[in-house]
Amino acid sequence: MGENSEIISHINKAKEGDQIAYKTLLNTYWKDVYRFQMSKCKDENEAEDITIKTFAKAFDKIDTYDQKYQFKTWLISISSNIFIDHLRRKKTETVSIHKTDSEVLKITDEEPSPADKLINEQNLAQLKAFIKQLKPHYQEVINLRYFNELSYKEIAEQLEEPLTNVKVKLLRARKLLSEIIANNKLN
Repeated sequence: MGENSEIISHINKAKEGDQIAYKTLLNTYWKDVYRFQMSKCKDENEAEDITIKTFAKAFDKIDTYDQKYQFKTWLISISSNIFIDHLRRKKTETVSIHKTDSEVLKITDEEPSPADKLINEQNLAQLKAFIKQLKPHYQEVINLRYFNELSYKEIAEQLEEPLTNVKVKLLRARKLLSEIIANNKLN
């Protein structure tokens, strides 16, 4: 069956570490993976957390993606496995220690994106009001990144989360924040 050529192009660019390609794939498939998780766990925070982990793992393993399959199907199968692991952990109530793959997601600290520029143009008090509209875990990564000016690595250490999760959270938080800002400009 396979994927359309535009998505294949983004996947290939992501394999080369292209920031915009990662962002495009995340934005294209976020709702599908999140909806799948909501149907499984019925808890928004859990669904969001597993969705973040899904993209972090998918981006880590993007080199293993086989174009014979739909990218969405591949993401859902990763998400399903993470959900099963999540249930197992809940049942056994063991403390899990995150281990990161040796090959970390190649999102680099780059030039400001259009979303970053939009965020930076905001009046500080107004921006803080917009940030408060985000869920707490998104507020936290935005504050650590933009107000404390921490690197991805420093944020990962502070939150005790894998670097890939932090990168995906920041991508998602920036998108949500730029949408809040854009919506307020319209009103």
